[in-house]
Amino acid sequence: MPLPESVLDPSFNIVRLSHVEYSVTDLAASKAFYVDILGLQVTGEEDGRIYLRAMEERGHHCIVLRQAEEASVHVLGFKVWSEDDLDKAKVFFEEQGLATEWVERPHMGRTLRTRDPWGIPLEFYAKMDRLEPIHQKYKLYNGVKPLRIDHFNMFSADVDASVAFYNSMGFRTTEYTEDADSGRIWAAWMHRKGGVHDVAFTNGTGPRLHHTAFWVPTPLNIIDLLDLMATTGYVSNIERGPGRHGISNAFFLYVLDPDGNRIEIYCSDYQTVDPDMEPIKWDLKDPQRQTLWGAAAPRSWFEQGSVFEGAELKESELKAQPIIAP
Repeated sequence: MPLPESVLDPSFNIVRLSHVEYSVTDLAASKAFYVDILGLQVTGEEDGRIYLRAMEERGHHCIVLRQAEEASVHVLGFKVWSEDDLDKAKVFFEEQGLATEWVERPHMGRTLRTRDPWGIPLEFYAKMDRLEPIHQKYKLYNGVKPLRIDHFNMFSADVDASVAFYNSMGFRTTEYTEDADSGRIWAAWMHRKGGVHDVAFTNGTGPRLHHTAFWVPTPLNIIDLLDLMATTGYVSNIERGPGRHGISNAFFLYVLDPDGNRIEIYCSDYQTVDPDMEPIKWDLKDPQRQTLWGAAAPRSWFEQGSVFEGAELKESELKAQPIIAP
């Protein structure tokens, strides 16, 4: 199935991805991982929730940890350009037959809650509490020194359909993997903010969150994180890497939080601002698409994901697979 043409004038204007809220089974253990190991900054603790931000971010939070009996992903958040865009977003989703509601969210202005056609819980806002800059307070830089949240990657049972829907919201495809035998898209990377991606979709049982990614200053920060995790009881939480992706050209590492949520540590991708930039196509059988160099991805990387609250899982009909490590 061919890629849809980019929608350069969507019905509402998404600026970028913003935040994710995880329901976690041990709030103290999750705080220790995200704060003491990864180095995110606490911006608030209230009502069984912990709010975190990365070093370059001015918004109040990019991650919310919420105490719960079962681990899941509560919502993915996106910032829109203006209050008018929130009203336009409401119309857009309702025209797709998708329910919407206005919700009260701490530290955020008017917030629209909805789901995509496959049940991924989404929320959109224009204003979040702004905090003072800390990007030059180097004494606060700990762990992997995370600078900002970079992207979400989701398992999708129908990547072609996911690409078409998010394309209609103005996300532009930068790279994609095609299964030559079926002509279907196996994975795709789509952006709003001018990097390689704000969202990505990978073939598999979905919808599930494959990972949330954070941008860090250099590959050396990733090496430092590996040393830290290996000597503080987290060596088994290292899942894949370090290495370099062919797609996105990023230097990467994948680690698991205490509930098994996958976090990618990420740097070195490229600019995609030009509206006429052509997507890069990869063949699924090309071993360098996922790993330009480094060990092949383990089976867990293709099969393990975090469930979204209230979403019904569906198995993908596309059974093609890239190289999997033994």
